[in-house]
Amino acid sequence: MDQITIVKANADSLATVQQIGKETFFETFAEANTEADMDKYLAENFGDAKMAAELSNPESQFFIAWLGENPVGYMKLNAGQAQTELQDPASLEIERIYVKSAYHGKKVGQLFYEKAFEIARLEQKTYLWLGVWEENRKAIRFYEKHGFVAFDKHIFKFGEDEQTDVMMKKVLQ
Repeated sequence: MDQITIVKANADSLATVQQIGKETFFETFAEANTEADMDKYLAENFGDAKMAAELSNPESQFFIAWLGENPVGYMKLNAGQAQTELQDPASLEIERIYVKSAYHGKKVGQLFYEKAFEIARLEQKTYLWLGVWEENRKAIRFYEKHGFVAFDKHIFKFGEDEQTDVMMKKVLQ
């Protein structure tokens, strides 16, 4: 089996990031949401203009996991004002780790986490933080295993549905 590699994305990666984002978001959340809400979310959040703006934001970094020639996931990190909530200059937010379901259990999430940790260290951040849907028990267990602890909750508006995200952080030593 080929080695999974993590490569920093750029503006030329737009179509790849969109494709992975739409596919993985749908795989993960379609069953728990209405088709109308899902269609609206995918169109609004993975459209050309929004994704191009996110990719060109100097305070955000995207990384794509590749298995040979196949993209199997991506991660988005935010610093400074690009962070979705805290916007603490001492922190780095993991906004998204999206991995295609066929590659769950293949250590792709682990590689992304290690890359986020490496970048936080290089940028001399005090802590990493993220928000994860309270129903995504598998992801919560993954983060807890890596030393993240819950510190707050916030509402994630998904169409007409208000869902609760658990906010978790890991203080870096």
